[in-house]
Amino acid sequence: MTDTRDLVFRSLADPTRRAIFERLCRHGEQTVGALTTAAGVAQPTVSRHLSLLKQAGLVEDRPAGRQTHYSVRPDALAPLLDWTREMTGFWESRFDDLENLLQRMDQ
Repeated sequence: MTDTRDLVFRSLADPTRRAIFERLCRHGEQTVGALTTAAGVAQPTVSRHLSLLKQAGLVEDRPAGRQTHYSVRPDALAPLLDWTREMTGFWESRFDDLENLLQRMDQ
């Protein structure tokens, strides 16, 4: 799980990859050409970014003739959501402990 989580975080840390991922989230399936036009970088660069997003499990591809279409995997952000839940629980617990300490100090 940690390896997957690390791949997701590393993949989304790059602003260009994150923008490509966000575009796929907002606009649905896109061809490499459409993503290249929107990204404002060369097609080989977009293809490398898509390859890394695919390795992280964030996107999937669908060849159709001479074009390849990319879309976001429905469960792509599950590792990120799991981590967020873990951290939320951790910090809520810490704040509860702090609140208890402050109440004891006020008595």
